[in-house]
Amino acid sequence: MYVVKTAAHGDKLKALLINVKLPIADRKRVELAIEKYEEWIEKINSIKRGHENILKALVTAINEYKLFIELELIFNSEEDFIYRQKGQLKIDNTILEEFLPYLFDDNLVPGLTRLTNINCGPQSSYAGLSFASPFLPLNNGGVFLKLKDQDFAISKYHRLTISNEVDTHNKFEAKFYVSHFATEIKTNLDKTMFQEASQTAAELKRVVPGARYVLLCEFLDMTPITTKLTSIDEVIVLRKAKRLASNVRAEFSTGNGRKQTRQVYEKFLLNNPLQLECFERFLSHLNECFPEKEADAEDVVLGRGYF
Repeated sequence: MYVVKTAAHGDKLKALLINVKLPIADRKRVELAIEKYEEWIEKINSIKRGHENILKALVTAINEYKLFIELELIFNSEEDFIYRQKGQLKIDNTILEEFLPYLFDDNLVPGLTRLTNINCGPQSSYAGLSFASPFLPLNNGGVFLKLKDQDFAISKYHRLTISNEVDTHNKFEAKFYVSHFATEIKTNLDKTMFQEASQTAAELKRVVPGARYVLLCEFLDMTPITTKLTSIDEVIVLRKAKRLASNVRAEFSTGNGRKQTRQVYEKFLLNNPLQLECFERFLSHLNECFPEKEADAEDVVLGRGYF
């Protein structure tokens, strides 16, 4: 098993530090954030694998770090650049992206030990194969391989060759990953994002029928819609909370406004941390998708009497 632990969030912080638009007043605060980031990574790497409270320790660590970034770095800035551009800068919304690979561990999902040739982490994976005009060479437009970026996936590596019996030089070759478990991450899930995720899930399951697709979000920004009408297996709201109302968020657009409403925002974050129970739910999907014991062998099926 190969786990890709990217520095998606760390790279964004370092890019922010050298951003020419970063106000001088925020420079030391970004430098401190990078120090905190390195401490966070060291802390989650040091959490003892196999310990019964490993998940709780990981969730506690990300909550502590996320609170610092969201409150101390972004919200408390007296300048407006970081807060107003945080969506483009991708400072806070990449924390979960960098954190999730630490859950792809056989201590938390024992069934992963049964797999070989798999990749865990953000991946551009197989989404479809189509054939164009017969007048086009296979290797020059005659075959099209579609890939879709997944925030996190458990996928297997494959190599494909399609050749023409008459013309052996005319062949299509491609290397790609097939996702069997895919996850999309959103900070504030609204209806448009939900519909897009639904289309992505349907596309994935059309080409990989046994795949599982889970949508993760921190806050809900829509009326809940049943996933039974879609190809999404489940939506998990990690903070079990709705997004702050727009009239409250409007006060956050200026440094003075943030200073006056700091207690409101701090209380909101402290009252709605990332929930351990929600990560346990996420792991339950992984364990169902990749069971520790073989469940599809012939003798197992005959023993239980159904499949």
